[in-house]
Amino acid sequence: MKPAVVFAGIFLLVALYCGLDPLKQSAISESKDFKAYKVEAPVWSEIPVEKDTKNLLQKSEIKFLNQIQGPESIAFDPKGRGPYTGIADGRIVFWDGQKWTDFAYTSANRSGLCDPKPLPLSYLKNEHICGRPLGLRFDKTTSDLYIADAYFGVMKVGPEGGLAETLTTEAEGVPLGFTNDLDIDDEGNIYFTDSSTKYQRRNFMLLVYSAEDSGRVLKYDPSTKHTTVLIRNLQFPNGLSLSKDGSFLVFCEGAKGRLQKYWLKGEKAGTLEVMAVLPGYPDNIRANERGEFWVAIHCRRTIYSYINSIYPKLRLLLLKLPIPVKLRSLLQIGGRLHAIVVKYSPDGKLLQILEDGEGKVVRAVSEVEERDGKLWMGSVLMPFIAVYQLE
Repeated sequence: MKPAVVFAGIFLLVALYCGLDPLKQSAISESKDFKAYKVEAPVWSEIPVEKDTKNLLQKSEIKFLNQIQGPESIAFDPKGRGPYTGIADGRIVFWDGQKWTDFAYTSANRSGLCDPKPLPLSYLKNEHICGRPLGLRFDKTTSDLYIADAYFGVMKVGPEGGLAETLTTEAEGVPLGFTNDLDIDDEGNIYFTDSSTKYQRRNFMLLVYSAEDSGRVLKYDPSTKHTTVLIRNLQFPNGLSLSKDGSFLVFCEGAKGRLQKYWLKGEKAGTLEVMAVLPGYPDNIRANERGEFWVAIHCRRTIYSYINSIYPKLRLLLLKLPIPVKLRSLLQIGGRLHAIVVKYSPDGKLLQILEDGEGKVVRAVSEVEERDGKLWMGSVLMPFIAVYQLE
């Protein structure tokens, strides 16, 4: 039999299998209306190639190992106490200098479903019940803590903690589907991201696979209690941070792997521009006291993930193959969990890059908070906080 005939037969069988998915083993078998969207990614030659060849993040100190699960965002209160962090079981906890103490909750329904479990991902199926606090910010004047809960929207709790109150859960009649990160200006306005109106955080891999564009950047005005959509049709908007002078905000657009700048004041008010192309796929962004921006990057781009992003039909075909979830994830991230944090100037210039490219010490960084010469790094996947001493 000729090789061409054999190849055509194999191709036909694979296509038939993908079309029917008879064993329901594909990554999207449970999502009947799944659609793969094209990502208008930067051309490959524009993606930064700079690396930290010394893997300096391997010098980080691992703190609180197995004491907290999935500390995604890190905050210190106006008196310098902390860190505070939201963890996988729905609590916001506070380090009092000796131990972790419960500080706040986003769900009043803390049943046995929310009891401690060994791994952060163990909570996924019940997150919509227990809550999942992501971005955290303190109001420097009132000491109120503002919370972006993936399921319950934008929330607030006073300096004494307790059950947080809900501020907003919708905009323009469309419910928040995946509230992710937020920041507060001097007037108390809250700017925040809604990563998707279609997929909740417990289905975040479907959002990654789909790259659908229902994400939004929004503003909540506490005086009117009105929520306004500032930017729409985004592919997985994630971290958000205001500039030091409040003239613009910067947010991470996850699927495209870039920073976007939205002007709030001045001649450019209301306009959007690309601030920087990132070397990988970002999570949160935080400004330091000098007005520079630290970006946490989950993983570098690989040629596999890049090709998948720009060819949605190929992505859909590969998603229908019975590839184990772990192997599929490893292909996406380049073979191993690793860590990258990058610092940018307000005009988008790359200032510093730190890595643990081997994932020996730090992995899957979700946020970087610079404080007193140290970088505090949270991770939505890891059971610890990593601390790096800046030189």
